[in-house]
Amino acid sequence: MDANGNAVVLGGRPSGCPHRFCGCEASLYVFGEIRKDLNLAANWVRKFPRTQAAPGMVAARSGHVFVLMSHVEGNQWLVHDGNSGGGKTRRHVRSIAGYAIVNPHASRVASN
Repeated sequence: MDANGNAVVLGGRPSGCPHRFCGCEASLYVFGEIRKDLNLAANWVRKFPRTQAAPGMVAARSGHVFVLMSHVEGNQWLVHDGNSGGGKTRRHVRSIAGYAIVNPHASRVASN
């Protein structure tokens, strides 16, 4: 965020990421590499267990995914948001309402 509380644009689509790159950008931010299985935003919900909102967790739904950085108030969070509009990656405040919060550092346990 700048001194006036506005979003900071970090860049555009990273090399190697598809045109719709929010999942790809999130995997680069969280894991330091492109994980093609996470390019589709909905795969974040399928692959990782749900959790409470906290820094480092991921907000995901069909069509978009972003990484939580710090809580602002209520359901507003400062986030790292790839393809947040106009093909840009931004750090800005946005609502997590309507998103599933998942822990990308854990994996789902198969139930028998």
